[in-house]
Amino acid sequence: MHRSCLGSGPSRLAALLITSFAAALTGARALWRGSQPSTGARIYFANHSSHGDFVLLWSSLPPDLRARTHPVAGADYWNKGCLRRFIINDVFKGVLINRRPGSGPSDAIAQMSHILSRGDSLILFPEGTRNQSDTLLPFRGGLYHLARACPDAELIPVWIDNLKRVMPKGRTLPLPLLVTLTFGEPVQLGHDETKEHFLERAREALLTLSKEDK
Repeated sequence: MHRSCLGSGPSRLAALLITSFAAALTGARALWRGSQPSTGARIYFANHSSHGDFVLLWSSLPPDLRARTHPVAGADYWNKGCLRRFIINDVFKGVLINRRPGSGPSDAIAQMSHILSRGDSLILFPEGTRNQSDTLLPFRGGLYHLARACPDAELIPVWIDNLKRVMPKGRTLPLPLLVTLTFGEPVQLGHDETKEHFLERAREALLTLSKEDK
């Protein structure tokens, strides 16, 4: 793991500044429907349109849960440059996944399972990439394998509305718009459920939340 070149001292201040700026800019509000904040291990899975997605989701959690909730992110992006490494490692305590050719998916599942086994939570984007379209992409298999490996962790769908318009891909400065994060009911993996069926159910859970936001 890369060590931060800015040190550990500024991390709390940086977290406060980032969360305050995100809240002031977007007016983000969290709607809990069917689930409430919990100290147990959870996998928050959400739609993905911007690098700001995990920042707002993390910021929307109660302060006592943020330190135990870790975004899952690509090491190839976040290990580029001192500032990115500081933000993901020191501020958000992220789980960096190696996406280079030759790295097996079992390694990533093992990384994430270790976090959940400690009772901490994860923020995951099962589309696997930032999506600028109006259609939710099919989910990749990681969510299924993680749910199978960690059956005691709750899977909470979270629909992030409007962030694509606040921080569109390629834009340096965000636009001030209202963002809503809707937390839905937990999704459970069936004992004999196939990967395809489970992933489609999880995707439908997000789509349902998106319609409730309208």
